[in-house]
Amino acid sequence: MSFDQLGRGGLDYFPCRYGQSKTLFRGPRRRIDGDFIAFLGGAETYGKFIAHPYPAILEERLGLPAVNLGWANAGVDAFLCDPDLLRVVAQARVAVIRLPGAQNMSNRFYAVHPRRNDRFLQASTLLQTVYREVDFTEFHFTGHLLGSLRAQSRDRFAMLREELQQAWVARMGQLLDRIPVPVLLLWFADHEPGAPDDEALDRDPLFVTREMLAALTDRVNGLVTCVPSPSAQAEGTAGMIFSAMEAPAAAEQLSSAAHGEVAEALAEPLKALLTSS
Repeated sequence: MSFDQLGRGGLDYFPCRYGQSKTLFRGPRRRIDGDFIAFLGGAETYGKFIAHPYPAILEERLGLPAVNLGWANAGVDAFLCDPDLLRVVAQARVAVIRLPGAQNMSNRFYAVHPRRNDRFLQASTLLQTVYREVDFTEFHFTGHLLGSLRAQSRDRFAMLREELQQAWVARMGQLLDRIPVPVLLLWFADHEPGAPDDEALDRDPLFVTREMLAALTDRVNGLVTCVPSPSAQAEGTAGMIFSAMEAPAAAEQLSSAAHGEVAEALAEPLKALLTSS
C-alpha cells in the first residue's frame, strides 16, 4: 500500500479532454490523429488509485496509444449522450468497452444525470404509482434508491430489475450501432457473469446476466471475461496510490494485480483484431 500521510492526493491523473467532449478523462492526453485503441468504461477503466491501469499496460505491450475514456460511475448513457466522445471512438482502430451495470441509466422508472449516471434525477409517474408510499425527493443516487426500493418490496423490485435489464440490452445495442470500428466487450469483475449472489447491490456490473451478454455477442468482435485470481483479489490495496482519506474508497477497487491480469487477457484478442482490421 502507498498513501500520503497528510491526506493529500497521491496520484496525478493528468485530467484531459478529447475532441469537444466536456468530460475530463485520465491523461496524459494521447494523440488521436493516428492509430489508437479506445477504452470505454467506469472507474476500473479510469484506474482510480492505480498507477498503471490496464489501458496503460496494454499501450506498452502493444505499442499503440491507449486513449482512456473511462470515468467513475459511467453507465451506457454517459457514452450515448456524448456525440463528441463517440466521434473520437469512431477514429480508433479498436474499441474496448468494459461492461457497465444496468442501474446507472435512464429507463421507464427513473431518470439519471446524462453524464454522472449514478445521480438520480427523478422518478417517473410509473415508478411513483408502483411505490406510492415512497418519497422520492430524498434520493440523490441510484444505489440509495435501489436499496430502499428493494427493502420496501422484493416482488415490486423484481419488476424494476427486469425493466433495467431489458433497457440495458436495448441501450447497449444502440451504443454498438454507433461505433463503426471493431469492438471487444470486457467483463472485468470479482465474480463470473450471472453468479448466484449477483443480487447483492454492490456487485458490479449490477444485474448483468449471461443471457444479456449473449444478446450482444453477434454485434461485437468478441467478449473477454476476466475474473481476477484469488491471489490478485487478496492483494487488496497493495501497490495503489491514495491519500489516507481515500483509503476506504481504494479498498473497494480491483487491485493493481487484477489490472495486470485483465491486460494479459485482452492482449491476444486485441492483437488479432489489430492484425485483421
